[in-house]
Amino acid sequence: MCFPVALLFFSCIDRQQNMHVSDWVDPFIGTGGHGHTFPGATIPYGMVQLSPDTRTIGWDACSGYHYSDSSIIGFSHTHLSGTGIGDYGDVLFMPFRGTVPLYAGDEKTPDDGYRSRFSHQDEKAEPGYYAVHLKDYDVEVELSASVRSGFHKYTYRQGGASGVLIDMTHTLHGHTNEQVELHVISDTEIAGGKCTNGWATHQYIYFYARFNKPFSCKLYEDNQKAVLTFDLNAGETVLAKVGISAVDIEGAKNNLDTEIPHWDFNRIVANAKQQWEAQLGKIKVEGGTEDERKIFYTALYHCSISPNVFSDADGRYRGMDQKIHTAENFTNYTIFSLWDTYRAFHPLLTIWDPERDNDFIRALLSKYDEGGILPKWELAANYTGTMIGYHAVSVIVDAYMKGIRNYDVNKAYLACIASSLYDTTRIFFPSEVVRNKLMPIARKYHNEQDYIPADWAYRSVSEGLEYAYCDWCIAQMAKDKNDWDIYDAYMKRAMKYKNYFDPETGFMRGKKADGSWDTPFNPRLPGRNYTEGNAWQWSWFVPQDLPGYIELMGGKDIFTRKLDSLFSVPSYIKGEHTLADATGLIGQYAHGNEPSHHITHIYNYLGEPWKTQALVDSILHSLYFNDPDGLSGNEDCGQMSAWYILNAMGFYSFCPGMPEYSIGRPLFDKVTLSLPGEKTFSVVARNNSVNNKFIQSAILNGKLLNKPWFTHAELMQGGRLVLQMGATPADLQWASVIGP
Repeated sequence: MCFPVALLFFSCIDRQQNMHVSDWVDPFIGTGGHGHTFPGATIPYGMVQLSPDTRTIGWDACSGYHYSDSSIIGFSHTHLSGTGIGDYGDVLFMPFRGTVPLYAGDEKTPDDGYRSRFSHQDEKAEPGYYAVHLKDYDVEVELSASVRSGFHKYTYRQGGASGVLIDMTHTLHGHTNEQVELHVISDTEIAGGKCTNGWATHQYIYFYARFNKPFSCKLYEDNQKAVLTFDLNAGETVLAKVGISAVDIEGAKNNLDTEIPHWDFNRIVANAKQQWEAQLGKIKVEGGTEDERKIFYTALYHCSISPNVFSDADGRYRGMDQKIHTAENFTNYTIFSLWDTYRAFHPLLTIWDPERDNDFIRALLSKYDEGGILPKWELAANYTGTMIGYHAVSVIVDAYMKGIRNYDVNKAYLACIASSLYDTTRIFFPSEVVRNKLMPIARKYHNEQDYIPADWAYRSVSEGLEYAYCDWCIAQMAKDKNDWDIYDAYMKRAMKYKNYFDPETGFMRGKKADGSWDTPFNPRLPGRNYTEGNAWQWSWFVPQDLPGYIELMGGKDIFTRKLDSLFSVPSYIKGEHTLADATGLIGQYAHGNEPSHHITHIYNYLGEPWKTQALVDSILHSLYFNDPDGLSGNEDCGQMSAWYILNAMGFYSFCPGMPEYSIGRPLFDKVTLSLPGEKTFSVVARNNSVNNKFIQSAILNGKLLNKPWFTHAELMQGGRLVLQMGATPADLQWASVIGP
């Protein structure tokens, strides 16, 4: 009776061993709920994200696709992954049969427009490939991509009049097109471009498309839409190759000719898969369930979508000054969601893909040269000024402190300092509104006073805490460069967090200009003093000075009891307007939003590592799923996934800029990272199981660890961390930051 079971067991092992790592990726994870990801075709950090759009309006339209929808508007070439604001959705193609309306129509009445119904049963997505059957037109759509070009394959099951609609007016979130152009080049080629005023206030995109069959074309609505028609037999296929560029039509054409000079669709699919295999294969996991492997490799996939390549094949790109530049010996990128990604995504890259992280820093420095300041949520060569702090500093300093320095270090240092100053005169940007967001008045108050007055500036507590951390980062770079005046000045600024702590309530609070606390106060209440959170969530953002903060709160016992209560108090959020971002709640800990992401690892620095291990285990198993609604909040350009990856491997970057990793709870029996210089680093979890979530001992390269963290240098030299696991907390007598 055991024989069939044994055969099944070994067949599952064989299947796992024979699968490519990219086969574990499910691009539909995060496309439901509020994950805001997209399922379409792209390659690692590619300029093109060729994906279906199912909606354009509303918070859950940020990526253009939501799994709950049942009709497709068309297939556009640019998309954001997991953001909380929508943009892009450029250059929409929609194949059709018969006649086609010129408007998309409403999802409730799809027959009124050119959108088509579809079923998830007729839909497939994998890295670099997407396919769907459009029911209303009986057309099979297949999509793939190179770096800067998309490849469409449309199979028309029925013959007769058929075609492709190109809609240049289409945008996500209803943004305004300032100018649009379409040009019929020949009976197989069409090109165009536009400038959109949206989240990115001056977003330029151009395209050049080439078809494998001749078409007749009519232009509509002042050359903003094109209807291409073909006379096809049943089962005939139309191929379309589309290059894009932010520079000009010639750049789009050159991108297309350089990357896809042939008509072999399957070759592009295979090339895309090969690139994904190389990217994802740098980390190998052993053990774990099928769901855990799918979640892990899909998380790696989501960490490889943005930032996006933004320079053309010839090196030209549009700069922050809206002029055309040429990248010299580097690739330019766009989409820097730095308030999110400095926490885990960029620290992950310092291990997983340090050369790419170095190139990202070179791109940030080019934006500093062109725009006058390091960006804060840069999008399509636009400063958006979205979110708070100046976290390009965090990214640069974290990489610098880990030895990643193949860029102009002196320029990087000066750029970090310049970006911390309040100076509106140096910034190029056409919008005064964005200028004020990029350089808020709160920065002036932080620089000149002990705290940001709550009655003088919005989000004073969150801004002040983030500025203090970023200033600490600058001080670390200054210390390494022996610039002691800057070190002393910025360490003093880094300690300003203390001025927001109210010892009576035990929370970080808004303080008015006259020194009184802002009232009324309820720690559950989101409000003007906090960004996407409340006092419960923001009162733990002092990663740069835990010993000082513990002392400020009254000592280890009081601090620990307060931290325990964060995870045990009721989870409701007080206020008329509940926070869409405060999701994935454990007590008042909100895993669905970034300010909470380091908090579970505070226990390691209190000498209570078993609490870190238990909480990390709970989050890994209860807030990530192999499901379209598999994320507890917005993916945020890789941050939500990077948290999972690092913690599933068994460690986390608690304080970027401090080159060490806090040990957590490994999910897999073994994880092996491929490092530069043909080195490897493995985390081995012995006696690992669902119940055995507590570390009994930790041995790094043969030496017993006496603390629950290790350094970046120790990791990058290669070797092995062996963690013995057990079912009960172990008294390891590990050191804490505050002594015994």
